[in-house]
Amino acid sequence: MKIKKAVFPVAGLGTRFLPATKAMPKEMLPVVDKPLIQYAVEEALASGIEQIIFVTGSGKSALEDHFDTNRELERILKEKQKDTLLRSVQSIVPESLNIVYTRQSKPLGLGHAIWCARDIVGDEPFAVLLADDLLQSEVPPLYQMINEFDRLRSSMVAAMEVPSEETHKYGIIDPGLEIGGTVQVVNMIEKPSPKEAPSNLAVIGRYILTPRIFKHLERHQKGAGDEIQLTDAMSALLAEQPIFGYKFKGKRYDCGDKVGFQVANMAFALERPEMKKELIENLRDLVG
Repeated sequence: MKIKKAVFPVAGLGTRFLPATKAMPKEMLPVVDKPLIQYAVEEALASGIEQIIFVTGSGKSALEDHFDTNRELERILKEKQKDTLLRSVQSIVPESLNIVYTRQSKPLGLGHAIWCARDIVGDEPFAVLLADDLLQSEVPPLYQMINEFDRLRSSMVAAMEVPSEETHKYGIIDPGLEIGGTVQVVNMIEKPSPKEAPSNLAVIGRYILTPRIFKHLERHQKGAGDEIQLTDAMSALLAEQPIFGYKFKGKRYDCGDKVGFQVANMAFALERPEMKKELIENLRDLVG
């Protein structure tokens, strides 16, 4: 079955970026001139996704407005003959894009957020994208994963190696057999200490899941941080179905972290020919 639906859990409060996120969703923080969430949606669309499912919470109206048509803005841009800007605004919401919104009433964790989309997803495999993980690659990482899913027909997570001292920040894979950059998952542990981590292979914010995951999420069993963890549900799913970790080709920036967010801005800005020279000159002045 083709992967047509993608879930975007966007109900988080973004406390690490306060006060900037007091009135603005963290997913709307801009990298150069586009909000984080737009990069993730563009990756999904470039990977063949047809329906976007936003799991939102209170205070997310700016995100919803961003993916709506602003006829007044478009009228002004058209009148002023700012055609390039007009096209960039109109391209945010292509006609083929089907967006559905649902609410996570309580902040009970990533697993709970995905469970909130169960009736919209239905009985089919689906993708999950976390906008905090901004991925830079010639071929969209989700597209890479979908191609591998077509071969394996099993749940899959994007994976990357992290420093051993940082395993407590991630879900960590206990790896089995590896073939061509895809590793079979023996177990998954949420945020283990370096001493308890079975490897340094971390799960990052791209998933392809079979609908069987909802059976385990509906138990609402709390784990690390007293939240309903997706990692725990996937560990339970392993008793029934195989799960694979896919080492995607590309670069990942942790935009849920202040340093990672600034690095992402520099990396994406340096890809813009009109900005690169002046930016490098300014960076040299700043670092002496």
